[in-house]
Amino acid sequence: MMKRGIISLLGLMLFLFSSLQAESIRADYDVSYGIFGTIGTAKAKLEKSAGRYKIEIYLEATGLAKQLSGNRKEKHLSRGRIDRNGVLISDTYEVVRSYRKTKVVKTYTIDHKANQVRKLYRKYKKGKLVDEQKEVLTFFSANDLLTLYFNLNKLLPDKHKAGTYNFQAVGAEKQKGKVTVVIPSKKDLPDFKHDLGDGAAWYATVIIHQKIFMSKEGRLQIAVGKDGITQTALLKDLILFGDIKAVRKK
Repeated sequence: MMKRGIISLLGLMLFLFSSLQAESIRADYDVSYGIFGTIGTAKAKLEKSAGRYKIEIYLEATGLAKQLSGNRKEKHLSRGRIDRNGVLISDTYEVVRSYRKTKVVKTYTIDHKANQVRKLYRKYKKGKLVDEQKEVLTFFSANDLLTLYFNLNKLLPDKHKAGTYNFQAVGAEKQKGKVTVVIPSKKDLPDFKHDLGDGAAWYATVIIHQKIFMSKEGRLQIAVGKDGITQTALLKDLILFGDIKAVRKK
């Protein structure tokens, strides 16, 4: 169970590094799970220069979770360009997961001219390549999972008006890229403030439409601060032991 919880750190942390406006910025988070306390950390970094961008996110299990997950680590890297409106357009997205003596690398190449996304899957055991697969995804998107959340600030017309918005993102191919963002109504807003803390600039629920840990749809509540950085995220509707929560370090 705890091992699967570490796997779910990806689904949790991808939503944290959104809507940043600075040329270079870093954000660190502690991730906890109910009675187990802190189970991991995450470090996020954005760099923009000469019309290009790079987003990096590092995830690492800690404490008991580190032992149970085989010292699991993850790295997410997105590279691409910035259009005249400040929107990030992904060219490549890579996910690297390692645990014990195994490493899995998924590399997505986004061909904007052909409206095509190519995926390369590689698996290594003790440093030796043991599996390699190539495929073309059945959908196209100029966003990957990292740029989508960065671009939400521009994609959502009014972040304070209740509504439901559907997007597509490379890296979520199990559901053909579908990601849903729900802005809460005034009636539901007090519950968000109770769970995530008061004082955020805006709140939302992000649904990735696939099972994360014991959350059926992967429903993640987020609170975005006035500086455009997510302050708190909460993976709810779990069956046992409480919620998975990520809090930005001060």
